[in-house]
Amino acid sequence: MESAVLMLRLALMSMFTAGMLGTFVAADSLAVFTDTKANGGNAFSTGILQIDDVPAAAVVTFATMAPGDSVIAGLVINNSGTLALRYAMSGVTTNFDGKGLADQLQLTIRVKTGNACAAEDGVIIYGPGALSAGAFGSNAQGDQPGDRTLAASANETLCFKVLLPLATGNAYQNATTTATFTFDAEQTANNP
Repeated sequence: MESAVLMLRLALMSMFTAGMLGTFVAADSLAVFTDTKANGGNAFSTGILQIDDVPAAAVVTFATMAPGDSVIAGLVINNSGTLALRYAMSGVTTNFDGKGLADQLQLTIRVKTGNACAAEDGVIIYGPGALSAGAFGSNAQGDQPGDRTLAASANETLCFKVLLPLATGNAYQNATTTATFTFDAEQTANNP
């Protein structure tokens, strides 16, 4: 019986000790200083990639051309965005009458210097070559041979010259063609 009493005393003592420890732990966890600070206002925005051309309509036109005639006009390419860009040009022509005037006409594109386009003294970036093949650079992503670059808010003038060669024969009388020049731009940042 003494051993049963001793066991009871030990069990009661263990429960009392566990209860006291729980009280100390609970009391200890309630007495902690804390602080929090939020760092707000972290804002992010993206840039703008925008290429424009002036004039937005036809840059070169000529009615009633005769062999030896040419037309020269400037097209301003604007980077109206906030990011530096690179651009390329491709062309598409039509020959509804089947005479192939677009293959006969010769196109030259130069980067304008301080002089007027008529001075024809800028660096040639296309031609002279067929109007139907008029292009420079590539619309493939990344830096490609022939691509042009413009800083944000910058512009450059391209001088277009279209010539009907003197050797053009009678097969091209009363011929008509149209051309559409498309300028594709992409960001230069993080885009090698």
